[in-house]
Amino acid sequence: MPRVVITAETGCDIPAAEAAERGIVLVPMHVTMGDATIDDGELSSAEMLERCRQLGVLPKTSGCTPHDFQLAFDRIHEEDPQAQILHIAYSAVTTCSLESAVAAAQGRDYVTTLDTGHVTIGQGLVVRETRRWLDEHPDADARAARDFAQRLSARVRMAFLPGDLGYLRAGGRLSNAAFVGATLLKIKPVVELLDGKLVATKKLRGSMGSAAVALVDYLALREDFDPARIVFVKSPGLPEQVRKLAEDHARDLGFREVEWYDTGNVITSHCGPGAIGVAFAVRS
Repeated sequence: MPRVVITAETGCDIPAAEAAERGIVLVPMHVTMGDATIDDGELSSAEMLERCRQLGVLPKTSGCTPHDFQLAFDRIHEEDPQAQILHIAYSAVTTCSLESAVAAAQGRDYVTTLDTGHVTIGQGLVVRETRRWLDEHPDADARAARDFAQRLSARVRMAFLPGDLGYLRAGGRLSNAAFVGATLLKIKPVVELLDGKLVATKKLRGSMGSAAVALVDYLALREDFDPARIVFVKSPGLPEQVRKLAEDHARDLGFREVEWYDTGNVITSHCGPGAIGVAFAVRS
């Protein structure tokens, strides 16, 4: 059977080195700072935030273009004409990227697409687990891998605590922005992916450390979670103490593997500095 190559937007927050090692092709999303637009990952997120501070602007994001996908698809096809491509996409509700991928796939019958309905580590979890599944099922084709990824996407739960609400408001991605107005009283909103949309669902009070622990409880204790793996993501400026509290609590709950990733330029543009997110799968 032809090998299956997975593509995903850089907004899945899989580091470039890990993607290269696993054979995952990342397609760049984009960030605009003032008059300059860069590919996601061109700068470290800390450097991007510092540049925005110097310019006195908030970053703006945009999805992958059809040309971005055409370049990626054609490069893969040139390297291996027999390869099938499975694009595991960033939530189509929040960006035009999947639409761009579908447009680029026209005339390229070796491309299959899937909307995960997730962003950042939620999408990244689906991408990684699908890659693992393909490694374990080397005879599987892209359609079988898509079916696996679709089932997993339905089981993934993801939420985050933004570090700076100004970034979240400016990004315009939150479906119920009026909710955020309550945060003027030091309330920290939990932002979840519901039907592919970013929605503020719960108000947490207290320090960022206590809120991070409450975030894990809020997401994990309402369903029968799969204890195999929990994934965290953090943006620049999250205190180490908060990270340790969240990780220790996840282990106390029974999660066996705890992984940490850093937000890329696109996700940092939405959550701001000092944010934390969590993702895992629930049992089927």
